[in-house]
Amino acid sequence: MLDEHGVDYEYRDYKKDPLSASEVRSLVANLGLPPRELLRKRDRAYLELGLDGTEAEEELISHLSSHPTLLERPIGIAGERAVLGRPPERLLALVGP
Repeated sequence: MLDEHGVDYEYRDYKKDPLSASEVRSLVANLGLPPRELLRKRDRAYLELGLDGTEAEEELISHLSSHPTLLERPIGIAGERAVLGRPPERLLALVGP
């Protein structure tokens, strides 16, 4: 979709280069969302870890950095602004007026 709109971007393979806990913390701040809002509840790690979203924020941040598939995606980042791309069209908000 970004290609169709001529938007330059850099893709980060979250499985090969997962976010550190510090990066997840920064992402949470830039998104303005609590970590529980970034959890993929159907992910295998969510079930295996027995998560329910009520865990402490730091615990969830630790899990999000240790188990990158838990992180809802796509996420677009432009400077200190970030947006969760659900639906994907929301990513265009980072490049628009």
